[in-house]
Amino acid sequence: MAEFKISLAAARVNAGLTQSDVAQILKVGKQTIVSWEKGKSEPKMSQSRQLSELYNMPLDNIFLPEKSN
Repeated sequence: MAEFKISLAAARVNAGLTQSDVAQILKVGKQTIVSWEKGKSEPKMSQSRQLSELYNMPLDNIFLPEKSN
């Protein structure tokens, strides 16, 4: 699972949006947004691009590749 450079929740709040707002825009359930923000699941690439545009933030600032130990 990808590690977040900044939290999706922080990016959303900085964009002035609620979880319900994002869910409605992306046409997913609010629980899906909650799951992404808690790191329990990940958005699909197309959804990640939408988040990037919605939050006005490059994908690289949101997602980082997994660290290998």
